[in-house]
Amino acid sequence: MNEMDKTLRKSLLFDFYGGLLTSRQQAIYQLYFHDDLSLAEISEQYDVSRQAIYDILKRTSQALEGYEEKLGLVAKYEKEIALLKDLDNFLARVGAMDVFGEEKGLINDLRFRIRELLEA
Repeated sequence: MNEMDKTLRKSLLFDFYGGLLTSRQQAIYQLYFHDDLSLAEISEQYDVSRQAIYDILKRTSQALEGYEEKLGLVAKYEKEIALLKDLDNFLARVGAMDVFGEEKGLINDLRFRIRELLEA
């Protein structure tokens, strides 16, 4: 997994399970991963050592991964997105065939609704 994939995964895990963390864990995690502050900058704000911030981040990441292992919401979400993209591609191929009238309109309507779901 490359760095961009890791960053995306951390963001998804936080989006899905961040509400289950303590307010302190949420704040520190956001400062480090979303606001791109260094351990030193965060440790100054909280008046603790960089090691303490590192430990909080590590435990928080482990907690988020643990929630995903138990609940699997991110995996389900990723699977649903992949299925919607496949369906959109399939409908694009069908729409490119010699389809006219009402069928063409239905295909375009379905594709529009799928894209709305993908953007939500």
